[in-house]
Amino acid sequence: MDAGRFDEYGAEKCEKQSMKSEAIVVLTTAPNIKEGETLAQKIIKSKLAACVQVLPPMKSFYWWENDVQIDSEHLLLIKTLSVKFSELKEFIQANHSYDVPEIIALKASDVAENYLVWMKNYLSE
Repeated sequence: MDAGRFDEYGAEKCEKQSMKSEAIVVLTTAPNIKEGETLAQKIIKSKLAACVQVLPPMKSFYWWENDVQIDSEHLLLIKTLSVKFSELKEFIQANHSYDVPEIIALKASDVAENYLVWMKNYLSE
């Protein structure tokens, strides 16, 4: 292997710093830090995502049971590949305390090449 052609992740070096990808960021919320961290760990251990960030509490306003609800929640940013979305969605629905958990996937149009390679390597192990 030509050491000058490959980076530390085994990806071939190229001129571009980012590349088009099939990476997505899935958003969900949890009612407390314990549930957020539990979901994050289970998602990673199940290889449904390469990284999950659990953000500090925020205030959510939403319509539920014929009224505006206001709750403190933690947002989870779940970095994965689009091929994992269906399985991840089912996992969240089965392991979440909410009747209707937020599950929104956002396409990541450009991702740093070495990050995408790392994600693909972990999720394909």
